Amino acid sequence: MKRRTFTKLTTGLSLAASLFGTSALAQDDMRIALVVKALGIGFFEAAAEGAEEAAKELGGVEIIYTGPTDTTAEGQIEVINSLIAQGVDAIAVSANDTDALVPTLQKAMQRGITVISWDSGVAEEGRQVHLNPSSNALIGNMIIKLAADHLPDGGDVAVLSATTTSTNQNIWIEEMNKVMDDYPGINVVSTVYGDDLADKSYREATGLMQSYPDLDAIIAPTSVGIVAAAQAVVDAGKVGEVNVTGLGLPSEMAGAIESGASQSFAIWNPIDLGYSATMIAHALASGEATAEPGAEISIGRVGTITLDETNSAAMADPFVYDASNIDQFKSIF
Repeated sequence: MKRRTFTKLTTGLSLAASLFGTSALAQDDMRIALVVKALGIGFFEAAAEGAEEAAKELGGVEIIYTGPTDTTAEGQIEVINSLIAQGVDAIAVSANDTDALVPTLQKAMQRGITVISWDSGVAEEGRQVHLNPSSNALIGNMIIKLAADHLPDGGDVAVLSATTTSTNQNIWIEEMNKVMDDYPGINVVSTVYGDDLADKSYREATGLMQSYPDLDAIIAPTSVGIVAAAQAVVDAGKVGEVNVTGLGLPSEMAGAIESGASQSFAIWNPIDLGYSATMIAHALASGEATAEPGAEISIGRVGTITLDETNSAAMADPFVYDASNIDQFKSIF
């Protein structure tokens, strides 16, 4: 996939320098900051591709792709404070913590900055709109179904999540637990957290296989965790014994499908997610749309969303990738 050049900002002086440094864009361009959980994660880099696509389509929009170097609320708060100081027009954030970002984002809104969350949500009082990548209920059902589909006689599964405070991960696991009665014989033996760090996720996956010798599947609803878990299964010599599934990127999971460490996984298109978040932020910041229950907001080529009573909406259903289709998508994202 051809990579665009993004403005990757961290915190402090580097952020200010990048915002006030040389730019081919006009001073009156709308500046939309895409704040991700952490820099260097493929999922978010793909989302930034979509944000740049939306900016080009809209015209007069500068995308500031930024985030902390690790998945902490403190890191995101520092980044957001810097963005507030520079007076950006909109902040679209995938939150590392549901509540911790609220005071800082409220400050942004008080300064007239449009604030939305996407992917991983912020509490209602800290944003105007939240865009879920899909319905939480559908995702929760999907991640357990992906494991159960390859365990017709039932079996033991474990969950490898991101952080203990990750909004979307926790909601998806909660929704998964609600439908466990639909999958008789499937037993969730443990939930562990890799903090969206490849090395820690690898260690946690290895620990699961050691603690549960009869483990049949690892469900990782995180693009970092699923890749790390698949590598741990390969290195442990347990391909064919432990199936790794959950949410991942085709470009990063093609090897796991080929090796047999993963039978299938799912994900929405992160390019579409970044594109849609940018479209929403622009519509609100420009006054073309209002954040209120029942409001319909265009998300360009992806379609239209309708806000619910919490000013939230879902973009699309998750899509399943396996050996039958992985080659079609692995070079795209």
